[in-house]
Amino acid sequence: MHRIAVLALPNVVAFDLATPLEVFGRVRLEDGSPPYEVRVCAPEPEVSAGAFTLRAPHGLEALTDAGTIIVPGCHDAGRGVSPDVLDALRAANARGARIASICAGAFTLAATGLLDGRRATTHWVGAARFAEMFPRVDLDPGVLYVDEGELLTSAGAAAGLDLCLHLVRRDHGSAVAAQAARLSVMPLEREGGQAQFIVPEQLPAPRGSQMEPLLIWLEESAGRDLTLDEIAARAGMSTRTLNRRFREQTGTTPLQWLHLARIRRAQHLLETTAHPVDRIGSQVGFGSPTAFRDRFKRVVGTSPQSYRRSFR
Repeated sequence: MHRIAVLALPNVVAFDLATPLEVFGRVRLEDGSPPYEVRVCAPEPEVSAGAFTLRAPHGLEALTDAGTIIVPGCHDAGRGVSPDVLDALRAANARGARIASICAGAFTLAATGLLDGRRATTHWVGAARFAEMFPRVDLDPGVLYVDEGELLTSAGAAAGLDLCLHLVRRDHGSAVAAQAARLSVMPLEREGGQAQFIVPEQLPAPRGSQMEPLLIWLEESAGRDLTLDEIAARAGMSTRTLNRRFREQTGTTPLQWLHLARIRRAQHLLETTAHPVDRIGSQVGFGSPTAFRDRFKRVVGTSPQSYRRSFR
């Protein structure tokens, strides 16, 4: 039987902790037998979980023979993690254990150094802080989870369900995973990635810089068919100088920023109006329905129709 250790650290997020317990604890093979033994372990006997305190039945020794270790997020993600915990996770990785984080648990996993040079994800709210703290990790904040073989990370809260079901499918195939998904009232695969859940107003829109007047004008004019020459003329710069200064202050190009502003506006219209999708694409400045759908899918990770079904 495959042993799974769920690591409860101080101020653990109760949802993140419960997700693997419920998913793996309910899995059954065709003969009705359970393939997993799930344990909760902690560095201390009692651990705060926000509104309550839990008593973990196992200490860090449970990590020494676990085939899979799940690291839930904590409410104070980014705070220092006990060296004993980090050492235990490194040792588990060295002997071949599979380690997966849920939500902000990626902060703990990254603190071990095991994610350096690897692709990973975490909750989009903490993505900027994560990138600042762990610049050696290839952060992808737009996906629901990342599978790097024996190291896996997932995005916020419900994405932990996606990750756990993915592990079940890796271990026992789609039929067993599909049944586990039905018990969790979840699709085995959700369409799109984490990008569709990011609040539009919180997508990058730098303010307080030399470019602020231009950024405001771009947002106001996003519905027009603007060219780079027109944007440069508005800024009073050559296109080459504009591209250089714009990238220095925003991290992207004027046209990429404009496309993002258009998609942000389209998300709002999809959520709040019944306008046809093609009309919305035209309203926000795309020259053709195909161009709008392709750009929306690239930025948000799902189609405009699917986004509307989820969020209107």
